[in-house]
Order: sequence, then C-alpha cells, then structure tokens
Amino acid sequence: MPGEPMTELARDAAFAAVSTAFGSIGRVCMALDGRFCVRHVSSQLDLLLGPGAAKRVIGEPIEKLLGPELFADGSALRLALAAGEKREGWRALLHGESGATRLLSITAAPLQSDPYGVCDPSAVYLLVLRPAEDDPACAGSREPLAGPGLICRSQAMGRVFRLVETLQHSESSILITGESGTGKEVMARTIHAHSPRQHGPFVAVNAAALPGDLLESELFGHVRGAFTGAVRDRPGRFELATDGTLFLDEVGDVPLHLQVKLLRVLQERTYERVGDGTTRQTNARIIAATNRDLRRAVAAGAFREDLYYRLKVFPIELPPLRARREDIEPIASYLLARVGARTGRALRFSPEALRALMSHDWPGNVRELENALEFGATVCRGQTLQPEDLPPEVVSPAPRVPAPAPAAAPAPTPTPVPWRSDAGVGLPDDRILLQHALEAHRWNRLETARALGVSRSTLWRRMRTAGLE
Repeated sequence: MPGEPMTELARDAAFAAVSTAFGSIGRVCMALDGRFCVRHVSSQLDLLLGPGAAKRVIGEPIEKLLGPELFADGSALRLALAAGEKREGWRALLHGESGATRLLSITAAPLQSDPYGVCDPSAVYLLVLRPAEDDPACAGSREPLAGPGLICRSQAMGRVFRLVETLQHSESSILITGESGTGKEVMARTIHAHSPRQHGPFVAVNAAALPGDLLESELFGHVRGAFTGAVRDRPGRFELATDGTLFLDEVGDVPLHLQVKLLRVLQERTYERVGDGTTRQTNARIIAATNRDLRRAVAAGAFREDLYYRLKVFPIELPPLRARREDIEPIASYLLARVGARTGRALRFSPEALRALMSHDWPGNVRELENALEFGATVCRGQTLQPEDLPPEVVSPAPRVPAPAPAAAPAPTPTPVPWRSDAGVGLPDDRILLQHALEAHRWNRLETARALGVSRSTLWRRMRTAGLE
C-alpha cells in the first residue's frame, strides 16, 4: 500500500523484476546514487563483461565503468542529469577488468519516485545500456575482436589467430614480427591474456627507447651505488614480470653486449642486477617483437644468431594493413566508434570517405589509420565523415615516382637550385623550374624547399599559384 515502508530485500526484488523485463529485450538496467556510483545493476551485465561483473561494479563510480568522457565531474551528460534532463542515444565504451571493451548506446534519465515506495530512495539516476549496432563484437566477424589492430576478417589474420589458439596452453618464447603499427603489442597482450600466465603481470619495455646502459638497468635492475644517481636498490623488469610475461619490444635494437646477458636469461633463467654479484632467478615468459629483419641483422653481425633462435621458438608474423584490406573497414568502424564515444558523438563514414580509406596503402598501418580518424573526427562538423575531413595524404597521396632502371653509372645527386624568393609567380619558366625541383626530390616539400632556398610556406604558395598542388 502507498506509504508503507519497503524493506531492502523487497526493493532488490523489485529492481530484479524490472531488470528481467529489460533483459528480455537485450537491455542492461542500472541505477546510480547521487554521487554517480552504481547502486543497482541487472545481471545482464555479466553477458557483456563475463560472470561476476554485476556484483563487482556495485558501489563503483560509473566513470570507472563507462569512462570519464561522459561521467567526469562537469561533463555534459552529468550536468544534464543533475538538472533533471533525459539524454538518449549517447555512446560509450564499457570497460571490463580483463581489458575487454564493448561499444554501448546509453539512455540516461533522473529516476522518478513511485507512489508505492518501491524505488530505492538512494537511487537517483537510471541508465539503460544496449550494445551499439556497430559494436564490432556484434558484427558477425568470423574471429573474436582482440584489439583495434587485430580484427579478423581476412584470411591472412585468420591464419595468425589459428596460430595464437595453439598457444593457449604453452609458455614458449615468442617472436612477433611485422611493420610498425601492425599491433605487435596488442597481439602480445592477447597471447598473455589467453595463456596460463593470464593472472600474472604483463610488463612491457621498449628496447629502442633507452640507451644501452639504461636498458640494462631497466631489464635487470640495479643496487644502490652501482652508478651515479643510483641512490637505492631498484628491481628490473624481469623481476617485476615474475609469474607473468615480459614483452620486449624492438628487440632488434638491443646492443650486442646486452644480447649476451639476454641469451643467458633465456638459457639458464638467471641474471644479476647491475652492480651486484648475487645471482637471481626469473620465471618470466618472454615475448619479443621487432619490425626489423633479424635474419639480415644476424648475417650482418648486428644480432646474435643463438639469441635469434632462442627468441623465435614460436614465430608470428603480422601482415601489414595493405595485405589484408578486408580488415580496413571493420577496423576503421571500430576506431571511429571509439573516437566518437569519447565525446558522445555517433560518427559514421560516407561512401566516398570509406572508399578513400580502402584505397590508401597505410604505410603506418593501424597506427596511421587511428591517427587519420582522430584527425577526421576533430575537423568533422556533422555526424558523417567526408573525404575532405581526412588528412590530405589519405585522400590525395603524393604521386609515386617509379624506380629508375639500373644504369651503368649512378645518377648525379641533385644540386640546390638557385631560386629567388621574389621570382616571378605564375610564369611558365617558374612553373617548369618548380616542377623539376619537386620531381628531383620525389615531391618531398621539405627537401625541395631546402634545395630552392625558401621556406615551406613559400614553396606551398608557389605550388598553389603554379597549379602544382
């Protein structure tokens, strides 16, 4: 009856009934308190994030689950709810503990109190979540989504995933090769997450980012006084990766003297901290990655042959994006949805923009694609990304100059061309001179400007006037 107090158990039962009703149409129902912390959530959340997810999020801030872009203090959605307004069709990424993400469509509204007192008085806001239509996990691709560079629709990536499946119960060393930006670290994290060490730490170190001396200390640690600035003992990455995985990126850049120590770790599972004679044990699993051809490095004497074979117990080669064009559209859709989710925008591609993406060779692979879409989402004024919103090099790539045929003698190096900054603009001779200079430097504007002795802005102005854009 109206006015009779409801028990906590009765309120939980009432919310469960409402959640079941929403769940029958594929919706997750969630109630937040005045501090925007989760007060109630339907068990349907377990279907999105795995068993036990609904219980784990009770009491957690909603921004931890759906990201700060929508629910941080002062955000547009939070202010609208606090003002008593409803919002529909907003988008966000649902973040799970294992690193899994799902793209969601969100309806949010202040929760109205009912005359029977069934609603929990501490529940102030109501969220209804559903998977977005362009969520890659619902797109029907043949393989699971492991990361932004690892969406599999092509046969090339299908073969890679089949290799990874065989590693689920293995702890062998792995060497991942592939061009820059193909997702080598994403693949390493995927292997770790589906390995016997999934509950251990994943520790990454980039060998190309540190000079040799610092890299040695970073990998193996050091003791106080080992060198200037070593004011305390410090564990290395091998120690931090105990019972887990050590991801050694850009392993081809490890100096030769450190390659000897790395080989010893792989063979004997022992090492010493810098400045310490105590031998320590490690059980970290090694996943290495490089964009270099290590076989050529071995032949050139820049990489130890014994270390190479120790690392490539199980080799995995990631194909470049241009070799798996079937994956460009789903990867681009996923990345654009993720970019749009940060600002609550539902962005989509025009057919012309999608054709431009499919036609580009993407020398920077997925990393270049993601940067291009970040650029496009920033300059796009509507909800549909047009070709003019994409970076110029994607829509109108520089013309390729065919490689010259082998000659008996090498061609002379182009010499700087004298060109006064106040030269006549638009004259035929000026246009011919400018075109020859650009062709001599493969249409590289910076090198051409240097050869002509002008700034890049002056060169660009001359090109535009001469019709050479």
